[in-house]
Amino acid sequence: MKIPMSAPDIGESERQAVAAVLHTPRLSMGPQVEAFEASMAQYLGARHAIAVSSGTAALHLCVRAAGIQDGDLVITTPFSFVASANVLLYERAIPVFVDVDPRTGNLDPTRVAEAAAGLAGSSAARWLPRLGAERQGELRAVLAVDVFGQPADYDPLLATAQAHGLSLIEDASEALGAHYRGRPAGRFGDAAAFAFYPNKQLTTGEGGMVVTERDDWAERIQALRNQGRASGDSWLQHTYPGYNYRLDEMSAALGQAQAERLDELLTKRDRVAGWYHEQLDRLPEIELPWIAAETTRMSWFVYVIRLGPGLDRSRLMAELETKGIPSRAYFEPIHWQPYMVERFGFREGDFPVAEDLGRRSLALPFSGVMSREQVEYVAAGLREAIERF
Repeated sequence: MKIPMSAPDIGESERQAVAAVLHTPRLSMGPQVEAFEASMAQYLGARHAIAVSSGTAALHLCVRAAGIQDGDLVITTPFSFVASANVLLYERAIPVFVDVDPRTGNLDPTRVAEAAAGLAGSSAARWLPRLGAERQGELRAVLAVDVFGQPADYDPLLATAQAHGLSLIEDASEALGAHYRGRPAGRFGDAAAFAFYPNKQLTTGEGGMVVTERDDWAERIQALRNQGRASGDSWLQHTYPGYNYRLDEMSAALGQAQAERLDELLTKRDRVAGWYHEQLDRLPEIELPWIAAETTRMSWFVYVIRLGPGLDRSRLMAELETKGIPSRAYFEPIHWQPYMVERFGFREGDFPVAEDLGRRSLALPFSGVMSREQVEYVAAGLREAIERF
């Protein structure tokens, strides 16, 4: 059996929606984008939902709306996809990494509070990277990531942000449909970014969305995504230097059709995660995903296990591959990326929890279209590989 690492859940309604756009004269920033935005705003209970070309674009526009610029400091996580730090580098800001919770992989709120207090006092150097912070500016924001579909612990993060006058940006790219204490991911802080890559809970092929309650941020973001053209500008007038971060009509039509099925899509992913739990629960050599009490609804983006002592991940992955089972090391900590080491002088041991998770985490094949038979095949292959080694 050959198992795909992930696969989008695309039905006939999505195909028809995209095909219908091809019979219209409007292929960019038209009624499909507006309908998709309205659907997402309603689903999340948000005042503004702004469609853009990718999750990275969404997060970058949040950073721009927060006024983060050259030398500013932003507290964020080293255990994430690189985009959450790269958007800070686009504005020449300085990422201040703090370590993560060993169970969820999300930002540790206690360390965030300590860093915010330390950066405002005489111990600032303790929290700054070894290199690249010679022209440091102000601490401006906290950028939290909802890792693997589980929201960060937002109550204490919000308290820290408010205490220090910081913006709070939520990277909810992996957490559409998740709930924290009964509230949907994407509704915490000043703005949130969602992503709709093909392996996400909802896909537009490529695409993203900014969600915010702030009228001033929404107005700025709407202009910046469209080459800086603000409300009231004529066709070739541009109030700001902006970007081509627009979402096209075909992608929006796909997203709108997926949005109409969103509860179904989430339920199917939850079912697959349940099958994995059943199959792997009694395997003592691994740790299953841990769901915090504050997570009142998990939104399964990927299914990531952690290997116990003595298991060689590379050998295990190679053995799985011989059975037609792909797997991924998830995540490589951001501060280990070569360009981060060169620019900021990070070293092994700087963030031991994130590094431990980076060494032991393994993503198994996962999507809402997986069958029970496929999950059982993956689980059997994993058990056999563990026994062999």
